[in-house]
Amino acid sequence: MRIESMSPLARWWYALKPASWPKVLVPALFGQAVGAAAAGHLSLGALVFGVLWMVADVSFVVLLNDWGDREVDALKRRMFPQGCSPKTIPDGILPAGALLAAGLGAGAVALLLAWGAGVVLGRPLLLPLAASGLLVFAVYTLPPLRLNYRGGGELLEMVGVGGVLPTLHAYAQCGQWAPAWWVSLAPGLLALSLSSALASGLSDEESDRAGGKRTFTTVLGNAVVRRSAEVALFVGVLLWLAASCLAEDAPPLVVVVPAVVLALPFAMRLVGRSPSAVTNAFGAQSAYKGELHRAIWWGTFVLSVLVLVVGLGGWK
Repeated sequence: MRIESMSPLARWWYALKPASWPKVLVPALFGQAVGAAAAGHLSLGALVFGVLWMVADVSFVVLLNDWGDREVDALKRRMFPQGCSPKTIPDGILPAGALLAAGLGAGAVALLLAWGAGVVLGRPLLLPLAASGLLVFAVYTLPPLRLNYRGGGELLEMVGVGGVLPTLHAYAQCGQWAPAWWVSLAPGLLALSLSSALASGLSDEESDRAGGKRTFTTVLGNAVVRRSAEVALFVGVLLWLAASCLAEDAPPLVVVVPAVVLALPFAMRLVGRSPSAVTNAFGAQSAYKGELHRAIWWGTFVLSVLVLVVGLGGWK
């Protein structure tokens, strides 16, 4: 990629990392689905709010994450100039000040959208929930706390992506922050979000360690974190299945089984790729995380669609 020939639009598109958006878009879709199922109808207004809010939220997260990690990113580029893709700030794609301003602006837009939608939809908790989602990220990556540098980043990501985000979207649809189907399926989604969060640190192990960043990978090592991510993935999909079998207020098996059946082959392929995804094997790590993401994203997407179809069909 020739950075000097990139247009301003291409630079901002690169900085926004659209390939990473499903990590938050899929849980948001899940929240919309369980909320609509609880309400018995799909609110177009809540759906429009969800789409607009997610664009603002993703922009807030991605841009400020690059701003917060600019020093460690620069260190990684010096350590592995051929081993990772260009970084937005260290490689001069965009200046740090521009990312900070745009990220903070996106956060302000997200709060304004939540306030306005709260008034229009009659959802007074939308603004506090939206603020909570932004706060989780701020605590994750921004000073003074920066828990992603102090050993708590993966757990915060699990709570934010797997908990707060779907709750906000479910509430937008139905006015309940904890509808029954969401409560029964939440443990599985939290486990899947933890799996993704654990795997995300694999490719940054040595640069994070050199930069003083404390993550599960820098503390426990590559092999332990890989196995933990795999266990969390299998636990997540099995918790969905267990909820459907054991919980009274859970979606029926016809909703859950197709999602589990779709996720498991990707999970098995993940395990097969695991031995090669060792420290600094960046290509193998990328393939490994690709299988993990396909298991989570496709499984959750199918679950969301079936929750919506069966929920709106009145099969409770």
